[in-house]
Amino acid sequence: MAFTQLDPTLPVTVEGKGKGYAFAVIDYGQEHHLIWVVAMDGSGEIWSAPNPTVRVQANWTMGRKGSVAPPPPANVEPLRPAATA
Repeated sequence: MAFTQLDPTLPVTVEGKGKGYAFAVIDYGQEHHLIWVVAMDGSGEIWSAPNPTVRVQANWTMGRKGSVAPPPPANVEPLRPAATA
């Protein structure tokens, strides 16, 4: 497992949550999605979002005009079964 703090933070949009700043990435290895740790602008909440739900925000100086309408999220299947108690 690797935890990487981002410096500078990245402005991102998390599908279903809104805009925020990613300040860390967690990598559990090749059988898992990257996990983005994001501080949400509107609520101040901190969410850990899987890679398929995170999009970088538009940036005029970098030539990113933003996504047109993102496609609806695919059925994101877990990469392994959930643990049972």
